[in-house]
Amino acid sequence: MKRLWVLQVLILGLCVCAFAQQRPLLTDDVDIAPAGTINVSAGVDFFQDAKFPLSGLKGDLTRVADIRVRQGFASNVEIQIEGVLQNYLAINSKGTSAIPLNVTGNSTNDFDDFTISTKIKLFNETGNRPALGLKFGFQMPNTDQAKGIGINQINIFSKILVQKKFGRKKGADPRANIYGNIGLGILTAPLDKFTQNDVFLYGLAGIFRVTDNVNIVSEINGRKNTRSGAAPLGTESLSQFRFGTQIKASNLRFDAAGIFGISKFSPRTGVTFGVTYQSPNIFTPAP
Repeated sequence: MKRLWVLQVLILGLCVCAFAQQRPLLTDDVDIAPAGTINVSAGVDFFQDAKFPLSGLKGDLTRVADIRVRQGFASNVEIQIEGVLQNYLAINSKGTSAIPLNVTGNSTNDFDDFTISTKIKLFNETGNRPALGLKFGFQMPNTDQAKGIGINQINIFSKILVQKKFGRKKGADPRANIYGNIGLGILTAPLDKFTQNDVFLYGLAGIFRVTDNVNIVSEINGRKNTRSGAAPLGTESLSQFRFGTQIKASNLRFDAAGIFGISKFSPRTGVTFGVTYQSPNIFTPAP
């Protein structure tokens, strides 16, 4: 039933929402989706040597239909929905599992834990001051932990967003769009009652215009365990570096990026491909 509910929310989001972070990046910019437009992003990710410490599984992970949608309610407020419709893990090794598993053979698959969040632009960019925003939200427990991929827990987070654009000319995208995030994630510890792990969230990204239709993008994004010792299983530090491109064609923006894991529990390498559609204004903006 909970998966059916998530699908209903997602369908609603696809009808009235706009795209979230600028694919293929994970770091949030400050820009708010224009009220009245529909922007939908979808992609496919491939990760080598993905690790799941809670279940002890390791393998190659394919994420099908990485959906990112958002709706602009006003000039400074929007709602975002994001998640993956199906994760497929080709298992390379099975370590000790801390939870009962329902995994047979050398593969497993599961729904994703979807995230719903709100982004608020606090200040517009000026000549000397960057734009400033705030994002907060929660991750829903949609996965089946027995499949070995998700943790099936509720997590909440909040982030401060900063953004500055350079080389802006009338009628053209800026030469460079630099933005970053810092924040706090409160992650439920799956094995410990009444326990949580507070992690430091961070991201630094750049979008660089090569031509009017081609951008080069790059970022470092992740979370850092704030405990002095080891993080509870399922709340480990994760970090990755992405480098790729965006190519605009009509109302579509295609993207691709290489992914390189930095922290111990991150996938070793990966690639992502996706597309974003932005429609003309078809809704009446909020007053």
